[in-house]
Amino acid sequence: MTGKVQKDDFILLYLSPGKKWLVRAKEKGSLHTHVGYLQFDLVIGKTYGSQLTTSLGRVLWLLKPTIEDFVMKGERRTQVVYPKDMGLIVVKTGVSPGSTVIEIGTGSGAMTTLLANLVRPSGRVYSYEMRSEFIEIAKRNLERAGLLDFVTLNLKDAREGLDVENADAAVIDVGDPWNVISPVWRALKGGAVISAITPTANQAEKLVIEMEKTFVDVQTVEILMRGLEARFGKTRPSSRMIGHTAYLTFGRKVFQESMLAND
Repeated sequence: MTGKVQKDDFILLYLSPGKKWLVRAKEKGSLHTHVGYLQFDLVIGKTYGSQLTTSLGRVLWLLKPTIEDFVMKGERRTQVVYPKDMGLIVVKTGVSPGSTVIEIGTGSGAMTTLLANLVRPSGRVYSYEMRSEFIEIAKRNLERAGLLDFVTLNLKDAREGLDVENADAAVIDVGDPWNVISPVWRALKGGAVISAITPTANQAEKLVIEMEKTFVDVQTVEILMRGLEARFGKTRPSSRMIGHTAYLTFGRKVFQESMLAND
């Protein structure tokens, strides 16, 4: 890590909180925006944090992308999990370097990207998706973030069973999560944490009823996030906020004699 931009590095060009560009620094070409264009060859060798000027004299800040930038700026065809929800999911599931994680519902690969970043270098994410076009999008997003080597993408219906054993955690993001609880339970270690994402209360209710058959410490939460307009002498809460995005349900795998007999 040199702290300077190398050829083909991904960089973040920052204008304002709502205007950021995640691009690759190339020897040729330029970024064209509503505030002017910027030649890429002028970026290579620059120190992160430097000030750059567009052809129209506007200032862009040269920043090193974080995992949030790769998640939120990735190609998408589906609604992705918001960072506010991702944070609690990874804390509750305990995903860390070396973890084996099951993901049901790859989608565009946003959650997959975060999980892969956490489990590397010795862990692995096994992600299951039924739609081939989503697998391709997720693959491109993972390659862009340099994380594809830590993920196995499976084009398979998870309801038919999983090719994983003794996994440390599971994240489920499909429309009928209650239908994959049984195969996920079989693939997890005892005591492992499961997390499921549902957009509606009715889905969460049906999910909890199914989870309580084989998991304990089952709880459902909703996270709301409101910013603060911090200005001298007139600081106040933002008038807009990120409200409902999803309900998050968690549980821990346990064994019962009847389960062991049928396993």
